[in-house]
Order: sequence, then C-alpha cells, then structure tokens
Amino acid sequence: MTTRSNILITGASSGLGAGMARLFAARGRNLALCARRLDRLEALREELLAINPSIQVVIEPLDVNDYDQVFQVFRRFQHALGRLDRVIVNAGLGKGQPLGTGYFHANRQTAETNFVAALAQCEAAMEIFRKQNSGHLVMMSSMSAMRGMRKNINTYAATKAGVASLAEGLRMEMLGKPITVSTIFPGYIRSEINEKVEKAPFMVDTETGCRALVAAIEKEPAKAYVPSWPWAPLGFAMRVLPLSLVRRMT
Repeated sequence: MTTRSNILITGASSGLGAGMARLFAARGRNLALCARRLDRLEALREELLAINPSIQVVIEPLDVNDYDQVFQVFRRFQHALGRLDRVIVNAGLGKGQPLGTGYFHANRQTAETNFVAALAQCEAAMEIFRKQNSGHLVMMSSMSAMRGMRKNINTYAATKAGVASLAEGLRMEMLGKPITVSTIFPGYIRSEINEKVEKAPFMVDTETGCRALVAAIEKEPAKAYVPSWPWAPLGFAMRVLPLSLVRRMT
C-alpha cells in the first residue's frame, strides 16, 4: 500500500469531509479542500495547521454542480501541491421527497449533485491520475445503494447505487494498473446531511464514523462497508432479502 501524501476532499467544509480532513492532517498528509462555503474552509484550514503545522493545506471554493469549475479547481490543486495522490469524491446532498408528490425540483437537485457532479469529479480526477499514471480515487456511496429505497430517500439511494456502479466499471478498467478505485459504503454516521433524522439504527457519531472511514480508505479496498459492524453483514442481508423484509429494515 502506497502512502498517499496529497489528498483532495470535496464537500470538505463540514461533516464527514471535515472530519476526515482532521484525521488525515494528524497523519501528516497535505490536503486540498473544496466546498461552497469558503469561510468554513478558512476556519478549517487554521484548525488543521494547528493540528499539524508541517503540512500544506490549500483551499478553493467550489460548487460541484459548476462542472467547468470542478476541472479548473482540481487542476489548480494539482499545480499547488505538485501532484494529487488521492481524490475523495465526498460532496453530496441528502434531501428528497417521494416521487410524484410535487418535489421534482428537490429530487432533480439531489440526482444532479450526487451523480452528475460526482461524474464530473471522477472525470477531473482521472484526467490527472492518467497523466501521473498513479492515484487513488475514492467514491463515497451509501448503504442505501444496496437496494432501491422508498419515500424520501428513493432518489438519494438511486444516485448512490449509480455512483457505486460507476466506480466498479472504472475499477474494472484499471485492473493491473497503478490507479486504485475504492467504493465506500457508509452506514448511519451523524453529519449535516442527516442531522434532522432523530432515530436511525446503529447510528454512530461523526468522530467515530470518520475514524472508521479513514481506516478503511487507507487500506485502499475495492469496497468497504463502514463501520464494518454491523454494516457488512447487513449489506449482504439487504441485497438478498425480499423487498417486504428490506422495507421493515429501512
């Protein structure tokens, strides 16, 4: 396993992105961080440099739905750090409503942000990795990608299944090459994306979840269910059980 010195994280201003950045900073990694909220990125950069003054932290404001800017920001990060060793496609939305209830605009925004914008990030990262002939692409999917989900998370789950399929196809293409592709399937980890969810089974706090995420990412697996307990066995169950039973679980 190669030590990845320069790590780019999208959606890094809060939640899981910021939590992972803190842990990577403590491990001595240089960080390229982007998100829409520049003020939060600036505060996070100061925090990370206090954690480890020896690292580089570069920041850029970025709305991942501005696809041209995705490519430009990634290239500027590469220029600033000299190379990019790992890109974590983390930015996303969790909102949505049941289909046919008048909220197409919300479901469309989730679909565009979680899949089309993720595609743009993959394209930008892979352009850089192909030229370098090395790199580690990390796609943040979700345990909801195991099966179709109902009501408010229907569209969200579909986008995360799409992201997982995109990553798997790319991983197949990269077999035997020095570019690694990992798909991470987080379970319920408390963050801004689910802060309004009062009760969810096996929910862990942000810090615990981020420690599990970073530990999994550092192993550069093809796939990882995070935290592995109970989500690895639950993921298997969700894939094989009848929909009537999956409905009860979700």
